[in-house]
Parts: sequence; structure tokens; C-alpha cells
Amino acid sequence: MGRKVKQLHNYTTEQIKAFIDNDDKYKLGIRLYAVYQLSKGKSSRELEDLYNTSFKQICNWADRFDREGIEGLRNKPRSGRPANLTAEQLLELKESLLQSPETFGYNTGSWSGPVVRDFIEKKFHVTYKQANVYNLMHSLGFSYQRTKGKYPEQDPIKREIAKTDIKKL
Repeated sequence: MGRKVKQLHNYTTEQIKAFIDNDDKYKLGIRLYAVYQLSKGKSSRELEDLYNTSFKQICNWADRFDREGIEGLRNKPRSGRPANLTAEQLLELKESLLQSPETFGYNTGSWSGPVVRDFIEKKFHVTYKQANVYNLMHSLGFSYQRTKGKYPEQDPIKREIAKTDIKKL
């Protein structure tokens, strides 16, 4: 029987990974230590599993460190495609989503993807694909929740009206 593996009780693996991902100093330290181990003769393929990244990424860190020193290990700002909505428009959208869609003339009590998409097109004159509307809502701090339908048949009075309407046919 082998030795017991040390178990952590107060933190999960995801929480520890979040500490590393959210602090640039930790990332920098990990990358620097990987480069240090390369300089001691470890291969990038050996370090691949240890650092949970590809051997190519470890080689890139080493090359950047060799060229630029410590600054080469820091994350660089990325360009990417410009946002369709400005920061002010996103803030305005978030404030609008906190209100009921009925205040904006929609015939529904909750925001759905198609309603948000239509709202963005009318308000900001920007067209989004349906999947990106959900990504945008998520980035604003909203989550998708399936709504429960309300049927007039649930109300006893409306149920009787619906029955009489059907009998008239």
C-alpha cells in the first residue's frame, strides 16, 4: 500500500487555478520557474504535464525570456476585433436589462435572447448573432434561465371562457 496523497480541505482545484489566472505575479512566477527548469536541463516535453500547457508554449516562454528578459514573460495586450458596442452602450444595455422588457414595449415579462437581440438592433443599430447575444449577456453578468410558460387554462375563469369558446365552434 502506497503513501496517502495530501488532500486540501479548504480550497478546490478550481479556486486554486483561479488564484493563478487572476494574478499576473503568479503567472509570471510559474513561467519563470518553467524557464529555470529548462535551463537546468529539463525538456519542454517533461514540463508539459507539470505546467498544464503545451511544450510549444514553454518553448515560447523561453524564447521570449531570452530576448526580452522578465518582461517577455508578461502577457501582452491583444488587439482583436473592435467591440460593436462602446463601454457606455454596454452600461446602458445592462441598466435596460435590469428593467422589465414591458417598459420598452415588448409583450413579455422577461428578457430572452431574441428580445435582447431585437432591443439592441432598435436601440443601438447594431446586429448580433443569436449566440453572441447570450455571450454578451453573460459578460454583463446575466445568466440564461428558462422561463415557465403561463397558460390561460391555469386560471379557472379563463379556462371556462376557453371551454365555451371551443364549444361554440
